[in-house]
Amino acid sequence: MSTLQDLNKVLSRKQAILDENAAGVEQQKKSGKQTARERIAMLLDGGSFVEQSMLAQDAGVVAGSGTVDGRPMYVFAQDFAVMDGAMGAKQAKKIVKILEQARKTGTPVVAMCDSNGARVGEGAAALEAYADVFAHMARLSGVVPMIAMVLGPCVGAAAMMAKLSDVVIVSKPAGALMMAGPQVLASAMKKDIKAEELGGADVAVKTGAAHFACETEADAMAKARAVLGMLPANNIEDAPFSVEEDMNRRLEGFEAGCDGAELIAALADTGSVLEFGKGHTQAVTALGKMAGRTVAFVYTGKGDTCDNRMKKIARFVRFADCYNIPVVSLVDSTGLKLFDTVERQMAVLNAASTLVYAYSEATTVKVTLVIGNAIGSAYVAMGGSANADMTYAWPGSVISPMTGEAAIQIMWKDKIMASKGDAVKAREELAAQYEAEVADGVNAAVEGLVDDVIDPTDSRKMVIAALEILSSKRDSNPPKKHGNMPL
Repeated sequence: MSTLQDLNKVLSRKQAILDENAAGVEQQKKSGKQTARERIAMLLDGGSFVEQSMLAQDAGVVAGSGTVDGRPMYVFAQDFAVMDGAMGAKQAKKIVKILEQARKTGTPVVAMCDSNGARVGEGAAALEAYADVFAHMARLSGVVPMIAMVLGPCVGAAAMMAKLSDVVIVSKPAGALMMAGPQVLASAMKKDIKAEELGGADVAVKTGAAHFACETEADAMAKARAVLGMLPANNIEDAPFSVEEDMNRRLEGFEAGCDGAELIAALADTGSVLEFGKGHTQAVTALGKMAGRTVAFVYTGKGDTCDNRMKKIARFVRFADCYNIPVVSLVDSTGLKLFDTVERQMAVLNAASTLVYAYSEATTVKVTLVIGNAIGSAYVAMGGSANADMTYAWPGSVISPMTGEAAIQIMWKDKIMASKGDAVKAREELAAQYEAEVADGVNAAVEGLVDDVIDPTDSRKMVIAALEILSSKRDSNPPKKHGNMPL
């Protein structure tokens, strides 16, 4: 057989793969979903995709490499039209090869998840396939960014695969991140429940299982491209630098106690903010640009800080530290949330320990801005000199081991006892006096607890200046296998 005949045979087989399974493709379209190859084409730059192991067509996954905005990427897309995208030995082999190449080349990975789970017909081998993929993803974590796009059902072990990524994007109408599918739960709970209610896009984000909910697959692709544009290719490269915006732009209309999400938008370069997990707790975590540099913004949210807020922040800080992205923390917390059950109190304690560990272990640049209250552990974790390279406070901020109301019960108990008239009013006045004379930002600066008290209008300029001077920071943790983070 001639070389030309061999080539024609290969091309014919590849074309047959592209043309086959019309019924599966039709069902995919009826579900409002694109095919695996269509999805890859939507994500990558036009004509850049190079497919690997195409002839292994029954693997149920399309894998290869391409570019996003000219930057190399690896991508794999589970093909629901082939055995419901179920994971088996062949699929795992293709995915593992992509992950290995990403590790060796320092190239980000995008996973498009659309699978009903494991190939039951393969028995225990299907579980081994998942275990192999999980092990490689765990080792790759913190080396290159991994983004999981949930574009269809993502059930059981498939959901765990998505959660091993850095960023999880769930797309409507079909994306659903579930530990167990509707049929299994219907059998166990004796009632019908829809996949959307179990782990649809909005539910996944609200519960903290995902970071972004998108209305369409096209929106999900745009979000993935935007996130990738904020991140470095790997843990030793810098994030892409965009065109600088005036660093001296003044912020108007902000004062102590302002809305942190609005402040982040004002601090960042115009239109650059990508909020992660919007709606999951009052804490805000977002990537943005400051004078062209990628920054990870964190805002505690007002009032008491609960365990879910702290877990959200801790995970985001560790994500930023993996890729040397500076962390800018906005603190306005009256302390840790008190609950009336022992179980929830222990959950708060565990989460607070995790938060302290995340900030303490992070060696990336850390700049903290106290914009209201920094009471107790909130200051220790996020604003203390041990956990921040630079800490600023606004006038009117309160930095104290406890709230003014609690502090006067200990410090000025005699004054409370000696007060005449309205006891409630007397305590309120003494608490205000404590916050103004003992716990205000100026006294904190005098004691060296913060580096400066700044005009809120100068916040962008001051934070950018700190980021600039600290950009050459070199720090590392002592040699060890890994730390034992409290969970």
